[in-house]
This record gives sequence, C-alpha cells and structure tokens, in this order.
Amino acid sequence: MMNIKLLLPALLVTALAACSSGPPVPDWKMNAQSSVERFQAAYLGGNALVEQTEFRRARSQVAGTGKLELVARIELLRCAARVASLAFDDCAGFDALKADASDADRAYAAYLAGKAQGADVALLPEAQRAAAGAASDTAAASAVAAIDDPLSRLVAAGVLLRSGRATPELLDTAVATASDQGWRHPLLAWLGVQRLRAEQAGDAPAAQRIARRMAVVEQPPAP
Repeated sequence: MMNIKLLLPALLVTALAACSSGPPVPDWKMNAQSSVERFQAAYLGGNALVEQTEFRRARSQVAGTGKLELVARIELLRCAARVASLAFDDCAGFDALKADASDADRAYAAYLAGKAQGADVALLPEAQRAAAGAASDTAAASAVAAIDDPLSRLVAAGVLLRSGRATPELLDTAVATASDQGWRHPLLAWLGVQRLRAEQAGDAPAAQRIARRMAVVEQPPAP
C-alpha cells in the first residue's frame, strides 16, 4: 500500500500522520489515513466508484472530530489529485470550508486554481514553491522535473498547464511520471494534451502514435 506521506504535500498530512511513540493513535486517524490512501490510488488508477466510496469514508472519519480545518484538508487533497489529472473544476468542497481553513491551506487552494500570488507562494510546500515562483516557463518545467514525489510533480505540472505555462518538456515530464506510476487517469489526460499539440503543429505521425498509446491505456484492466 502506498504511504500517504509519499502522496501528499506536507501541509495536508501533518494532522493525519501517526506518531511512532507516545499515546495510542486514535482510530479515526488510522482509518482516515487508510481511506485517503485508497481513494487517491483509486482516482489515479481510474476507478471512480472506489474513489467516491473511500473519499466519503475518509471525510466521515475526519468530520467526526468536528475539526473543520481537517475536513477542509481532505477536500483540498481530493482537488489536488484532480489538478494532477487535469480536471480543473472548482474546489467546491474546500470553498465551503474556506473560512475555517488555515492560511497555508487557503494558499494551496489558490495555487491549485492557478491564482497564487507572492504571499501564497511563500506558504506552499517547498516542492511546489520552486515551480510556482520560477521566473520563466522553462525554469518552472525544470523545477517540476526536480520534484521527488510523483504526485507532487504532477500537481505542479497541472498548475502550470492551468496557468498557460506548459512547455513541451513539462508535458514529457508529466507523461513519464504518470506512466512510470501506472496511473491511468492522469496518463490519459496528459497524453491527450500531447496529442492535441501534435495535431495543432501538423505532426500527424506523432498524433497518431500518441493516439495508439492512449488506446492501449484505455483498455479495461484484467479482472
């Protein structure tokens, strides 16, 4: 099973992380962490039904604490996975709780929406900060490629695309990242962008090659 710390920016997991010593970890933390891992994996793998079920479980576990800032983080986490997969809908679940979210969470939400300002960038996790603050699109693409965590890398790439700053090198990085992880959902989204750009450039062979690759990815998993 994937470790939640490898999937999420630090600001989203601090409150859910289990301690290795000290008092027993409350059941809700362990249950929420497990469900978060499962809904992330299901979404990235293209299993919408499992994603919805596990997201509801994770949110319910956290909601039981009455801590609105933690519920907001669960919503923000879901939106981050969608940005990584180029689903640029409004983050309505977070917006409903925005008033009770931390400054860092509000900055991250603005970042996901492609609206981060200087003050917001300073509050972002370090991995995203370098890409968001890069002076040029080329430098931003290089900063994204240097991010160690695959999901954080895809989130940063998605934000750059949403902001109109995606270079061909950035697309290559995003496609390679999703492919290496076997994440069908974001892989199809990023390949679709590559195919569109090839078509717009009049590169029919490249567009056809990408289309063939997408057709293979779209084949349903073996039972």
